[in-house]
Amino acid sequence: MKHINKAKKAVKTLAMVFMAVIVAFTFAACQKPVDNNQNNNQNKIENETSKELKKVTFVLDWTPNTNHTGIYVAKNQGFFKEQGLDVEIIQPSEGTSDSMVASGSAQFGISYQEGVTFARSEGVPIVSIAAVIQHNTSGFASLKEKNITSPKDFEGKTYGGWGSPIEEATIKYLMDQAGADFSKVNIVTTGDADFFQASQSGQIDFAWIFEGWDGIAAKLKGFELNYIDLGKEAKVFDYYTPVIITSEKTIAENEELVRAFMTGAKKGYEFTIQNPEKAAEILIEEVPEIDKELVKESQKFLAGKYKDDASYWGLQKEEVWKNYTNWLFDNGFIKEKIDVAKAFTNKYVEN
Repeated sequence: MKHINKAKKAVKTLAMVFMAVIVAFTFAACQKPVDNNQNNNQNKIENETSKELKKVTFVLDWTPNTNHTGIYVAKNQGFFKEQGLDVEIIQPSEGTSDSMVASGSAQFGISYQEGVTFARSEGVPIVSIAAVIQHNTSGFASLKEKNITSPKDFEGKTYGGWGSPIEEATIKYLMDQAGADFSKVNIVTTGDADFFQASQSGQIDFAWIFEGWDGIAAKLKGFELNYIDLGKEAKVFDYYTPVIITSEKTIAENEELVRAFMTGAKKGYEFTIQNPEKAAEILIEEVPEIDKELVKESQKFLAGKYKDDASYWGLQKEEVWKNYTNWLFDNGFIKEKIDVAKAFTNKYVEN
C-alpha cells in the first residue's frame, strides 16, 4: 500500500545567508565607502559564520510532496539557519528512511507510526518526534460509477495494492465491522500502477490513497471519486501518518541538535499552515519537476490538516499510539507490544 510501503517525494538542498548579508549591505549603503581591508574582513566573518553551521541530513520517505512542505519552507526561509543548521534534504537511495535514521546516515527523516512500531518491535530504537498531520488523511477510493460507498460494498470488487498483509487485515477489519464477507473481495498487487488508469481499465475497483494527494489529483483530472475515510471509518486507524523521526542515539548524544532542528521544522510547518499559497510556491521552487497545480491545490487542503484540532502542530497522543499498536499485535504483525511511551515524544514541539 502506497502510504505504508513507500510514499512520497524529495530532493534538493539550499542555503540561506540572508540575515547577515542583508544587515551588512544595509549598513554599508548608509555609510561612506570602506576600504578593501574592511571588505575582506567582512567577507572573512561571513565565511566563518557560514562554516559554523552544523550540517544535518534529513531523509524523505519517497519523492517530495506536500507532506514535506514544512521542511522545505524551513530551509528556504532560513528557519534552520537561524538554529545554526545547514540541512540537506535527500531521498532514500538504498533502504528506507527508518533504516537510514537508525544507522545514523541521516539524523532525521520522514516515517509513519506503523513504521516506527515495526522498527521498535524488532529492537531498532527510532523515535517519532512530531506528527506531520494530526489525523490520518488516507482511505479507500474508487471511481464514482463503481458505487463503493462503504466497506460493505467491497464484496465482489477488486482491490489493487502493494501486496502487504496489513492491507488485507485492514480491509478485513472494516468489512467485519460492516457485517460484510471478506472472502468476497478480490485482492491483487498493482504496485506503482497508476490508480486512475488501473480503475478505468477495469483492472481494479478501489485502492488505498492519500486524500490530499491522489484525491486532489482526481479532481484536477476531472474524475469523481467515492472516498472512505479510514480514520473516520474506524478509530483504531486514525494513526499518525506521516511522522518525523530521529534515533535514540541522536537524542542521547546531541539533544540540542534535535531541539534546534525541530524548532526550525515547527516554524516551517506553522508558516505553511498560515501561508499555503506561498508555501506551495516555495515547494515548487525547491522541486521544479513537481506537478505545480497539484501542489497548489494539495497545499490548500493540507493547510487545515497539519494541526487540525490539536493544541499545537506536531502533537502526538499516547492513546493513538496504543490503539494502533494493540491492533498490530492482535493481528500478529508484531510479536509483542512496544512501550509506546518510548516510541514518541512531544518534548521538541510542545508549546
